[in-house]
Amino acid sequence: MKKIVLIYTLTLVFFSCNINDDTTTPTVIFGCTDDSSVNYNSNATNDDDSCVYPKLTFIFSQNWDGTKVDASDFGGLNYTNANGELLSILKLRYLISKIILHQSNGETIEFEGYQLVDLSDESTLTFTSDLDVPKGDYSGISFIYGFNEADNIDGAYQDLNSATWNWPAMLGGGYHFMQFEGNYLDGTGAPQPFAYHNGTARVSDGVFEQNFIEVVLPAITISNNATVEIKMNIAEWFKNPNT
Repeated sequence: MKKIVLIYTLTLVFFSCNINDDTTTPTVIFGCTDDSSVNYNSNATNDDDSCVYPKLTFIFSQNWDGTKVDASDFGGLNYTNANGELLSILKLRYLISKIILHQSNGETIEFEGYQLVDLSDESTLTFTSDLDVPKGDYSGISFIYGFNEADNIDGAYQDLNSATWNWPAMLGGGYHFMQFEGNYLDGTGAPQPFAYHNGTARVSDGVFEQNFIEVVLPAITISNNATVEIKMNIAEWFKNPNT
């Protein structure tokens, strides 16, 4: 009997499977994700608290109908007012408060505190806020010349008390808005002192006129650190509302 040997050839077939893994970890990019910041990263997926925002600096400058005025001009009879009198400046101090940035959607950003601008102290002519300001378009900037009625609290501000900025109680109390002093030549050519001070007006017993001024400046676009110059034309104090 023949033995038939059957030789089987075993072919091993390996199959490769493509597995669709939905659990793959996505790429994480750290950075600033706030588009109102200076260093906004549009590719960032995770905010890393690195956002940087613009700072706003205010410069307070003074002029006489366009001619710059600073402390070096003190004492000189350099100015002629709208009434035709020749005068000098010996002191000019004024208070700015409640600086507010206005957004078109009605929201506001208010800078804390106030600034006593003193022409004889150069350090007071510049104010830089620590407040972060989101970049973007703003419909305007407003501020108060002096204090408004809510903030004009008699004796409330120690630094202003030390600066002799108090307004007399008999005239309404609170604080000065401006102290502007110097000399002028009278009709005979003789020098005479003047003191032009602003503050709360006592109209009658117990009745006071809160004659602060709200100033509104036009729209501004902030894309990085910005400087706003607020200019006072001193000559206007002798023109409006009366000469």
